[in-house]
Parts: sequence; structure tokens; C-alpha cells
Amino acid sequence: MTSGRSFRLCDPLHVPTVSVTHVARFSAAHRLHNPSMPDAENARVFGKCNSPNYHGHNYTLEVTVAGEPDPVSGFVVDFGDLSDIVDRSCVDLLDHRNLDVDVPFLRGVVSTAENIVVACWKQLEPAVRPRRLVRLRLWETENNHVEFSGD
Repeated sequence: MTSGRSFRLCDPLHVPTVSVTHVARFSAAHRLHNPSMPDAENARVFGKCNSPNYHGHNYTLEVTVAGEPDPVSGFVVDFGDLSDIVDRSCVDLLDHRNLDVDVPFLRGVVSTAENIVVACWKQLEPAVRPRRLVRLRLWETENNHVEFSGD
């Protein structure tokens, strides 16, 4: 039972910054294709990922935010709240979609993992405030991932 008082486990003169990471998963199809290049050049640059019939991935998105733990709850952000933010801002818009056709925030970009992670950052950064989005890591396969830190 708590008294409702705030307390700190750390030195009151030093407020810690803590990072919190949520992992989300989604499945989506895409085609690596740049419409400004001839078909032969697209085939050369993107190989089998340029298939006109698309291909899919089971993506994993790691979302890391940072902030000061709340003096009452001790949370930087409640994990359930962070999960809801990630779902609402990204996963629900990407999961079981064709990234090149169905996702407005990806319109006009080649749907590489690099471009997807930057687009997700733009979706998530305002949604996690007042916390600070510090890193996104997007796994396209179990062996390949990209990271973005807002730079």
C-alpha cells in the first residue's frame, strides 16, 4: 500500500535518464522499385526484391524512448502505453499491408528498410512526447537490421 507520496530511489540532486525499449512485430509486402529508373536498372540494383508481384517480410521494430522516471510510479513510460503508441502510430498502419500501395506515410519512397525506419521515426517521434525517441531498430530478417537515431 502506498501513501501517494513521491519518492526517489536515487540521489535527489541527480535525476537519472532511463531508456525503455518496446518490441513490436508486423508482416508486410513490398517491392524495391524506383520508378525513375528503367526496368533493367531496377532489376540490376534490386535483384529478386524487384519482383513485380512483391515479396514479404516478418519485421521486428524495436522502439527505444528515454526520459526521467516519474517520481510516483517510477516509470519513464508504462509499457502498455508505449505498446499502444507504437501500435497506433506504426504497426496498425503497416501490418498485413502492401507498403508500396496501402501506407500513406510511405508513398513516394522506395520501401527499403532504411526508408521504412525513417518514416516510422516521423510517425513515432511526436507520439512519444514528452519522452524522447532515441532509437529505432528495424529487423527485416533475422540476419539484417537497420537503426535510426533521428540524425
